Amino acid sequence: QVQLVESGGGLVQAGGSLRLSCAVSGRTLSSYNMGWFRQAPGKEREFVAAIRRSGSSTYYKGSVKGRFIITRDNAKNTVALQMNSLKPEDTAAYYCAARESDTGEYHYWGQGTQVIVSS
Repeated sequence: QVQLVESGGGLVQAGGSLRLSCAVSGRTLSSYNMGWFRQAPGKEREFVAAIRRSGSSTYYKGSVKGRFIITRDNAKNTVALQMNSLKPEDTAAYYCAARESDTGEYHYWGQGTQVIVSS
């Protein structure tokens, strides 16, 4: 079964950048549509970005458009989220997720990586 492991989180000053990575194992990455989600303490999990199997289509939460970029490298079985111009409200645990379908529920999730943006 597919396994996802996130890395790259940390503490950063507002306006700074971080690059999150998601390593996929157990299955071929190209079989899955991939997404990034985040959850701040006391808040519901929310969608951040998604990318189709081929990488030809990407989707973003409105508040991160122009700041975050999702990419994938199917040959290396990795998905990345480049986060620029970070704001304190971006502070959250970030999760990588996978689904076989183009819509519906994501059924595989990573353990999460913490991102803290200070003022």
